[in-house]
Amino acid sequence: DSEGGLYVCMNTFLGFGREHIERHYRKTGQCVYLHLKRHVIEKVPGASGGALPKRRNAKLFLDLEISSDLNSDDFEYEDEAKLVIFPDHYEISLPNIEELPALVTIACDALLSAKSPYRKQEPDSWEEELQASKHAKTLVQLDNGVRIPPSGWKCSKCDLRENLWLNLTDGSVLCGKWFFDGSGGNGHAMEHYKETGYPLAVKLGTITPDGADVYSFDEEEPVLDPHLAKHLAHFGIDMLQMQVTENGLRDNDIKPRVSEWEVIQEAGVKLKPMYGPGYTGMKNLGNSCYLNAVMQAIFSIPEFQRAYVGNLPRIFDYSPLDPTQDFNTQMAKLGHGLLSGQYSKPPMKSELIEQVMKEEHKPQHNGISPRMFKAFISKGHPEFSSNRQQDAQEFFLHLINLVERNPVGSENPSDVFRFLVEERTQCCQSRKVRYTERVDYIMQLPVAMEAATNKDELIAYELKRREAEAARRPLPELVRAKVPFRACLQAFSEPSNVEDFWSSALQAKSAGVKTSRFASFPEYLVVQIKKFTFGLDWIPKKLDVSIDMPDFLDISHLRARGLQPGEEELPDIAPPIVIPDDPKALDIDESSVMQLAEMGFPLEACRKAVYYTGNLGAEVAFNWIIAHMEEPDFAEPLVTPAFGEVASSGAAALGAVGLDNQPPEEMVAIIISMGFQRNLAIQALKATNNNLERALEWIFSHPDPEEESDPALDTMDMENHANANILADTGSEGPRIKDGPGRYELFGFISHMGTSTMSGHYVCHLRKEGRWVIYNDLRVCASERPPKDLGYIYFYHRIPS
Repeated sequence: DSEGGLYVCMNTFLGFGREHIERHYRKTGQCVYLHLKRHVIEKVPGASGGALPKRRNAKLFLDLEISSDLNSDDFEYEDEAKLVIFPDHYEISLPNIEELPALVTIACDALLSAKSPYRKQEPDSWEEELQASKHAKTLVQLDNGVRIPPSGWKCSKCDLRENLWLNLTDGSVLCGKWFFDGSGGNGHAMEHYKETGYPLAVKLGTITPDGADVYSFDEEEPVLDPHLAKHLAHFGIDMLQMQVTENGLRDNDIKPRVSEWEVIQEAGVKLKPMYGPGYTGMKNLGNSCYLNAVMQAIFSIPEFQRAYVGNLPRIFDYSPLDPTQDFNTQMAKLGHGLLSGQYSKPPMKSELIEQVMKEEHKPQHNGISPRMFKAFISKGHPEFSSNRQQDAQEFFLHLINLVERNPVGSENPSDVFRFLVEERTQCCQSRKVRYTERVDYIMQLPVAMEAATNKDELIAYELKRREAEAARRPLPELVRAKVPFRACLQAFSEPSNVEDFWSSALQAKSAGVKTSRFASFPEYLVVQIKKFTFGLDWIPKKLDVSIDMPDFLDISHLRARGLQPGEEELPDIAPPIVIPDDPKALDIDESSVMQLAEMGFPLEACRKAVYYTGNLGAEVAFNWIIAHMEEPDFAEPLVTPAFGEVASSGAAALGAVGLDNQPPEEMVAIIISMGFQRNLAIQALKATNNNLERALEWIFSHPDPEEESDPALDTMDMENHANANILADTGSEGPRIKDGPGRYELFGFISHMGTSTMSGHYVCHLRKEGRWVIYNDLRVCASERPPKDLGYIYFYHRIPS
């Protein structure tokens, strides 16, 4: 509120400012509130060298707190608590055991001693959080004049130029060993520690404005260094700009920056900070940059702004008593923090003068820290609830899933992304076809590496790289594949082979091809570049490519046309279900597994899907994934049932049991994947004691079954079909779409740095008010060189006709 502080209702938790508490009072009649305020005393140097207290208020708006490091030694606190009685706003300072009843005093003490709600997260959410090194605060740095250049590093004891570690005591640059990060090295960094006892080292190439990889030789583990900026500045490294400050090098003396980390973050270029509404950064909560990048893009879209920030008063008025568990409240709160401008203000003139006088860059007290939002949106999810890096594309679909499940008014903002895909499958032998439709939210664009325009350079670079690695010489300068966008678009539109295609016309397996077209064009087109794939050894790898993504995109030629004159449809006959006598006889089709894994699903989940659907192909297995992706053990390794369980009661026939006395979900999914309704599949399995072959015979002999009215089944059905890539609705109205012309303009993209979606860093670029802006966690700056060719996810909006 205008005074600063956080109000807590003494009957239920409600963490809003005074205006919202007054609404809560009018709505509930609850009149006793606890008003919390924190006065932060910042130590600043005095004229005599001592510390003079500088008093200011810390404004608390749930977890949208100012993202300065309030746990550092530069701050002290004074907390103030008052009991406030509405409607007169009568205040009683605490503690006050003389005037207050004992029950009220006990309640106040309990609230004041309780943890903040955003700290109450599952223990496993932060199980991998690094601990601050015991050496960080007292680290001694030698004043030996060492300055580290921005590039061209080499081990001082050998010729290695990768896996290099900077010792934070004396500035030595030495190679590591394989156990630091999986890459090679001769162990000179460890030898140096044994000789000198200097404990901390930072890996060169990992330094960003948000931190770096720091290793403690003494503690024998990766650690945090809260004073990393100061320790790096000692050797001339500015974390915020990644450029040398005192070695006399000019910009034109530095080699062109070609690595992903340098180009995508626009390192080496002085970027102008941006402030105000829509230019608010987000704190990285430990590898949460994937969330930050996606949410910046989401809240740049007017439909999401209207749905959550425009409806903020109504959402807050109708929020549950515990708003920490309400999706719409958390979205509105996050959107308000990003768009209000309250948490993105330029520094005061006095602060700038102080920085210049002290010749240091203090972090600006700007941005929001979305702890509570992350805790809620990742609750119960095996991946997003961890502190590990995640795939931004998977998180985008997870967010859309939650938006679909939590309607806010009559307008569903996710409608702007939804489109229909027409899939045409043709039997190569009979030439007959089948047309199906499904709902999707992302256009996945393959990388046509074979169309690279610099093949000769790539071949020469690869040969030099291998020779250098074998001879342990410095690696040659990176050469990145240049792939035309039109080649990727052509690869998307070309037919693809269908593995293990079963032709209903031939009643046997045959060769089949599939093509995909847009049955509708969305208002906002999200394009994912499929940079991540699997090698022959099943190890994930990333394609380092440059694609000339267009500012204006026209995909009108990809409009679906439906059944054409002269085409004959495949008969609607289901393939036979064969359950082997010996479960071990069912080999998992690894090609189908790879197809699913390339879509972004966990590898073990793909193996389970192919196994439980009887190796009927990737398309059938995909339907199984959609029906089970919310289950807790979705990504757990496959455990095949022992023989005897398969043919027995059916309760454990092919996996987990659903509701009591209900058929196994795996059997239901198999029948649904053949095009039958869910209630029909359940009735058939119930009537045949969960025998798949007899259930199919039962379906064909009962064309008009009785409607299933079990509400529990209805609930399960709703949950299973609320996922981001669900099949098209079977209702008469169908899914809501916003069809229109297929012409688009680029307004944003998310880039990834690193070799895997499970590591590295994400950055978002958005076009606002006629210019590009880079959102790098807390840093929001005007972009000078937007790397549009290195993006991972692109956002286009429709051009009005």
